[in-house]
Amino acid sequence: MPKAQKPSRVTGSTKKSSGRSAPATAELLLEIGVEELPYQFISPALARLKESAEQLLSEQRLTFQAVRTLGTPRRLTLVVEGLLTQQASVMKEAMGPSKAVAFDQAGQPTRAAVGFAAGQGVAIQDLEVRQTPKGEYLFAVKREDGRPSKVVLMELLPQLVGKLTFPKAMKWNDAGVRFARPVRWLVALFGGTVLPIEAAGIKAGNRTRGHRVLGAKHGVVVRDSATYVKALAKEGVIPDPGCRRAIISEQVATLCEKTGFVLNQDDALLDQAVYTTEWPCAIIGSFKDLYLDVPEEILITSMKEHQGFFSLRHKTAGKLVAHFIAVANNRVKDMSLIREGNERVLAARLADAKFFYDNDRTIKLEDRVGKLDGVTFHQKIGTMGQKQARIAALAASLARLAGLDDSVVKGCERAGALCKADLLTGIVGEFPELQGVMGGYYARHDGEAPAVCQAILQHYRPQSMEGAIPESIEGQVLSLADRLDSLASFFHVGMVPTGSEDPFALRRHATAVVRILLEGGVRLNLGRAISEARAIVAAAGIKAGSAPGDGQQRLVDFAFERVRHYARTVHGLRDDVVNAVVSVTDRQSFDLRDLLAKMQALQAVTSRPEFDPLIVGFKRAHRLVEKEQWDRQPVVSTVFQDAAESALHKAVSEERGRMESSMQASDYGRALESLVCLKPAIDAFFAAVMVNADDKAVRSNRLSLLKGVDELFMSFADFSQIVVQGS
Repeated sequence: MPKAQKPSRVTGSTKKSSGRSAPATAELLLEIGVEELPYQFISPALARLKESAEQLLSEQRLTFQAVRTLGTPRRLTLVVEGLLTQQASVMKEAMGPSKAVAFDQAGQPTRAAVGFAAGQGVAIQDLEVRQTPKGEYLFAVKREDGRPSKVVLMELLPQLVGKLTFPKAMKWNDAGVRFARPVRWLVALFGGTVLPIEAAGIKAGNRTRGHRVLGAKHGVVVRDSATYVKALAKEGVIPDPGCRRAIISEQVATLCEKTGFVLNQDDALLDQAVYTTEWPCAIIGSFKDLYLDVPEEILITSMKEHQGFFSLRHKTAGKLVAHFIAVANNRVKDMSLIREGNERVLAARLADAKFFYDNDRTIKLEDRVGKLDGVTFHQKIGTMGQKQARIAALAASLARLAGLDDSVVKGCERAGALCKADLLTGIVGEFPELQGVMGGYYARHDGEAPAVCQAILQHYRPQSMEGAIPESIEGQVLSLADRLDSLASFFHVGMVPTGSEDPFALRRHATAVVRILLEGGVRLNLGRAISEARAIVAAAGIKAGSAPGDGQQRLVDFAFERVRHYARTVHGLRDDVVNAVVSVTDRQSFDLRDLLAKMQALQAVTSRPEFDPLIVGFKRAHRLVEKEQWDRQPVVSTVFQDAAESALHKAVSEERGRMESSMQASDYGRALESLVCLKPAIDAFFAAVMVNADDKAVRSNRLSLLKGVDELFMSFADFSQIVVQGS
């Protein structure tokens, strides 16, 4: 029997065509027609549809050239180009009994061999004996020819539809399928031929439906993606989201050019316009000038959140104008009807907003504070009033820790005492995203100091991973106090994020703390700030959870995870460099700017040619001290037996003094230079002496000498974590 070099379980091979002709391919078109989908669902669904299609086709050995998707509120469409009409064949191999078990002494097959062959569906004489690491074993090898792609797709496409998931789904017929909205029709074509699949209780055909208003009642027949796009265009549908985006952008730009206004850029709003329309048509409308007396954040939010309208500004003054741009889902002869309808709806919304704004200002923020005790922040942590009181105390404490003037300390404390009061206002009740912003406006109306108003207005910043941080010092301190209180509170009660679960956005809060301290104007010892936040939470009488370990350590380590991410993504620092510095940092007292400066200095020195050999020498010293169990005896110069020992001892003593001065001055580049200067002495030491000398006193003294080297390096970073390039 033939033998192979080594076994393998499954190997695939594409069936080659005979002669010079290329393998036959065809196009697959799948359209899922639905009731209007929420615009937020469409883009993620199209991404999942593409990803799932590529995965399933590959798993089924269906070779293709490209996969793309199209989509509108009424359809999710998949187009697979260059799909082979025949599934690729595959060679399947199965390992059976050993040769010793499969054949008797006469070389005849035993029951084991016969049973294995029968089970694999191959003839006994077609079994192969192969050498494996465990010895010689029997293998069954058989070719499984590919099926026609049409047959495979009939099984595959219903699975593809079923794999789509949504944040919210529903059932609507006896099929029991869950989908974001009811499925109303299916189109499934392969090479122009209908694949009569069934999914969600619907049998696929070749007829799609156009625009709900502009399209024909009974739809239109299509053959492939080209006729699909052309036919839908005649039926009032532009199925490609990219095309709709370009059309909307061009229409908006034209309107702005004609009017001289400037668009208030909003990518999320543009996405909404793209995925709420099939035949977009941008129009410009207006509202009464009197509403411009309302803060522009209210106007912008009301236009965006309630109606999906774009706001506009003066080209020169930059102020909001009493106009808006809406993107309608069709074009009619008299577009003024749509414009007037949008203006009426917006006028009602703005009237409500103005009423709330005017009514809110009849009550001072300070007078709302007492009612915050009736608003629960979290059942285990207490009320929003209690949280605000902690924030005020912590803001003042952080300002003092940062060495700020008494006036700034008082401003931070005052802002902290009012920062959550706007949660009880009508505008924030209508638009929760305006928390803080409205508090800033109402504080200004109440006559609070400008610094206090700005701090309240901006203390929710940054509102995203890349969002702007507060501009003022008071705003930065207040934002830090708010977030550190949340972190300390939830950690105190044992509600710590695990895995991907983070329901209270504590990772986002920690990232914001890191960004404010590294990008803002507040210089603060984060270790001490965390201690202060924890102390204030504990003093508030909140019942502690049962989380194990030291609370300060756990919270600092949590913050360090965000420091690692920031250092890696923003400054391009190596993980080993970041970990080396973080590992030796005192959890009770540390400054993030100081840490970042150390990391940057360390990464800079790693590119020097002498650095890697230096680290090799350090790691050797580090391992010896650990392995040989240093007995903590001081270095005794009279025990030295070689000049290299004296030279290393002298070099360490001299560079320790220089390094301590450099570290105190935060000159980390010069501090590292002291370590680099030790390389010749370290190399000479290892070349001249054997550390594990027979004489115990000599051996102990040499280990003490190496311990001095180890401690000097470790005073900067844990260099044992540094990866030597090429190792």
